[in-house]
Amino acid sequence: MDWGRFAQQMASMARDLLAQESVGATLERITHSATELVEGCDAAGILMLHGKKVETLAPTEQLVVDSDRLQEQLGEGPCFDAARTVDGERVFRIADFTREQPAWPGYAPRARELGVGSMMGFLLYTEDEELGALNIYSRNPGVFTDASELAGWLLASHAAIAFSSARTHAQMEHAVATRHVIGEAMGILMGAHNLTEKQAFETLRRFSQENNIKLREVARRVCEQGSVD
Repeated sequence: MDWGRFAQQMASMARDLLAQESVGATLERITHSATELVEGCDAAGILMLHGKKVETLAPTEQLVVDSDRLQEQLGEGPCFDAARTVDGERVFRIADFTREQPAWPGYAPRARELGVGSMMGFLLYTEDEELGALNIYSRNPGVFTDASELAGWLLASHAAIAFSSARTHAQMEHAVATRHVIGEAMGILMGAHNLTEKQAFETLRRFSQENNIKLREVARRVCEQGSVD
């Protein structure tokens, strides 16, 4: 591998990630970067686990979706292991799916049928948050080298930070929108019922608690209907 060229590509990718306007766009740039930067990579995607449910994010090919669904169905597989690892190994590299894989007796033979020759999984995490796994596929066995693994690990480490940052930005945008709609609803109540700002907020909060409805949803109803009823 030409590490000088790889470093330049990583720097370019970092700038691109910062320029993305949404979490989805950030994830798509991450997985497409894997196909560009990791030698032997034919397809990539990000697997998220929600209990036993699998969510596939930004797959570059249908192969990724099919592999994730298969692992969800069977409850086993290297991507499952990478995403739910808490301590210990954070990288999984399966060099050859044409050979027996005793760790995943159900998944391995069916993965071969899907066209998987080899694959790698990298845990995506920051210091206090685990985010799932970046999974990299090749249709050919034996193509991923130590250099491929190192490149994938560097990409995954960088991607986890970008992913976390993008999610934080989205959460901040959601918070700003929530404050805006609550402020608008308070203004409506203050004008309609001659309430103070504190009284208007308490009206929203009380209705939210008594009816087990999120405060933002209550505020949205007031904006649309003119009251909390």
